[in-house]
Amino acid sequence: MKELAPDDRPREKLERVGARALGDNELLALLIGSGSRDADALAVANQLIEQSGGVHGLTRVGLDHLRLITGVGPARAARIVAAVELGRRTLVRASAERPRFGTPQEMAAYLLPQYGAGAVEQFGIVMLDTKCRVLRTRIVSLGSLDTTVVHPREVFREAAAASAAAIVLFHNHPSGDPTPSPDDLVLTARMVSAGTIMGIDVIDHLILADQRYFSLVEAGRIPRRPE
Repeated sequence: MKELAPDDRPREKLERVGARALGDNELLALLIGSGSRDADALAVANQLIEQSGGVHGLTRVGLDHLRLITGVGPARAARIVAAVELGRRTLVRASAERPRFGTPQEMAAYLLPQYGAGAVEQFGIVMLDTKCRVLRTRIVSLGSLDTTVVHPREVFREAAAASAAAIVLFHNHPSGDPTPSPDDLVLTARMVSAGTIMGIDVIDHLILADQRYFSLVEAGRIPRRPE
């Protein structure tokens, strides 16, 4: 970045006008620190953003992918993954707050920063008390890029152990499209039926995809719980 004017270099620019004034590539260049023999940190940052499909794509890539990019390497890859995870955690409320959610939108806002951009499909449950306050959240099953397998017994074993009065099912679509598949609808119906038998309400199933979601309650696939 020697060819840049001193005031335009990312670190000097941050000190002069603040982090919010920096572009995504400039912030990433600061994380990278220094470039390679063939490219400076800003050029490496531009390449990394391009190959990840934009800065939001960094939430999907892992160490192995990052290491393949010229100028990154193991240490810088670890630094980038750590920074992305730290940013994700700043969006998540502390569990001690016992948040209460009254709408699918509120629940989605709680889940998306943590699970919306997973590289593989994850199926989980949010366990709630009688006042719809969160008891705990658990991932029940991990799948491949586009599928996961989950059985009601795993779901309701967790819910019963937490003494949950109700649960919200959720899983992510790594494709970025939250539209439910036919299998998603069949699985939801099975879970609702099992919940009726167990005495634990399934109050929604949210499908997460990056920054979007699909609620089966909003779509009329699960009856709304009485207030």
